Amino acid sequence: MISDQSQSDQVPKHIGIIMDGNGRWAQSRGLSRSQGHLEGLKAGKRIVKAAAEMGISCLTLYTFSTENWKRTVEETGFLMGLIRQYLRQEMDFSRENNIRVRHAGRREGLSRDILKDLDDTVEDTKDFTGLLVILALNYGGRDEIVRSVKRLIAANEEVSEASIARHLDNPDIPDPELIIRTAGEFRSSNFLLWEAAYSEYYISQKYWPDWDEDDLKDAIKNYMERERRFGGVPLRGN
Repeated sequence: MISDQSQSDQVPKHIGIIMDGNGRWAQSRGLSRSQGHLEGLKAGKRIVKAAAEMGISCLTLYTFSTENWKRTVEETGFLMGLIRQYLRQEMDFSRENNIRVRHAGRREGLSRDILKDLDDTVEDTKDFTGLLVILALNYGGRDEIVRSVKRLIAANEEVSEASIARHLDNPDIPDPELIIRTAGEFRSSNFLLWEAAYSEYYISQKYWPDWDEDDLKDAIKNYMERERRFGGVPLRGN
């Protein structure tokens, strides 16, 4: 945990990560894409543990997008199996690190087994008080906004920024101050489109499976050196 008060006040409370480059990492080593995803899962655990130790409040991981269904049946099947393995086998990891888990994304389209494992994990960790990990699974930013608008219309509420925000997947969570993307890509890829309106972006050239605690620290240090304006004028002038 970052102990210096002047620094800890600047540390982002909520970080979103677009975990990119698993396939390219594997290809560069002559391995299968499946092996890349396995190594990506290991990197995810490293970063979750590091974020928990650093005192980050929330980490949203782009686990599987609504567009990822366009990949081959073999790859999507492997990814779903990997997600189920994580949900079933990592309860001890969550308990040891005091980690809560939530879901963001469309439930329709996920198998009954995945939904049960996901719901069980959310329920079993709901009383933990440490880092909150939000798994953006079967998630798309546009889809989330559409689902939010449908909810507020069903509730007979007027459409406004505030009402849309109230009906997002996790409305009680503050917007991410920092979005990290790995593998040198500069796209938002439909990730947290509403919530990331004023997020700072950090692009890493490293593939996701190579990421470790030092990379997370570098991203946070870079963020802390920036001056956030939110459309206004900086305090020290133009």
